[in-house]
Amino acid sequence: MLEEVIERYGDMLFRICIVSLANRQDAEDALQETFLRYLTRAPEFNDAEHEKAWLIKVATNICKDLHRSIFRNTHMDIDEVGYFLAAEQKDEGTGILEEVLKLKPKYREILILHYVEGYKIREIAQILNISTQAAKKRLQYARDRLRVAADGDGGSKPPSPSASKEEDEG
Repeated sequence: MLEEVIERYGDMLFRICIVSLANRQDAEDALQETFLRYLTRAPEFNDAEHEKAWLIKVATNICKDLHRSIFRNTHMDIDEVGYFLAAEQKDEGTGILEEVLKLKPKYREILILHYVEGYKIREIAQILNISTQAAKKRLQYARDRLRVAADGDGGSKPPSPSASKEEDEG
């Protein structure tokens, strides 16, 4: 049973972890910890989508914990991250990937969940345990940052997200 879960969700979870952590060893550790929690807690799920959402939530929380750790390893080279995401990025190059990796983890993860994994804002809010409005703001902010980078306008920044609700909720 665990083998089936690893086969079904392993690559997706690894992509989330590698983008969030930008470090192969930490991403592998986060992935192993995610499956260890799945195995030891043996949660019951309503359906496959519920199982997938639980695994994503656990993986993103583990990544957040690793970010807080003072024992974190150094970042991997951007080309190595690009290698792992080659299936999604294809011939687009690493320019956009470099900009995504410059974002704070909470903005990177929302981009991955929305654009790579195809989750809707409401579902992302549930996975990340934030309000729908906070999820919308994070996605808007991340898009604005990427748009500024794509336009080559390095001198101006989009307005930062409101520090009130959005920061309180995540």
